[in-house]
Amino acid sequence: MIHRTGLIVLLLVALVAGCGTGAAVYNFGVVVHGGAGRTEEVRLTPGQRFSLAMDENASAGDSWRMGDLPDVKVASFISEELRAAEDGGAGEVRYFVFNAKYPGTVTIVLSNCRRCPAGQMSAAELSRRASGEATFRITVA
Repeated sequence: MIHRTGLIVLLLVALVAGCGTGAAVYNFGVVVHGGAGRTEEVRLTPGQRFSLAMDENASAGDSWRMGDLPDVKVASFISEELRAAEDGGAGEVRYFVFNAKYPGTVTIVLSNCRRCPAGQMSAAELSRRASGEATFRITVA
């Protein structure tokens, strides 16, 4: 009975230490910053980790989201991470982390709608200017 209890404790410790879901990513790889209304071209080699980074300020109503997942043969999605901005400002940076897999090209679209009711565009001019889509064209060669 003592051996079984010890085994259960070891399994629980392993889960808490990050072997379970929700473990944070610490290696963002090649970081590509995007912005609303911009298209970024990214060239990678197979096996490279990369992150699509978007400045976000939740108190201002920002909320960047990813549309459809790209073809997993070209770029496999790892996680979505939110970190404090490195410049010490009030905002944060949302990272969408991927691994480049096999040669090919995919397009990843991230969208933001600042202070938009029920997913619709807001009538406020400031909200319309800050809302939009960021496009990343990823080529693995």
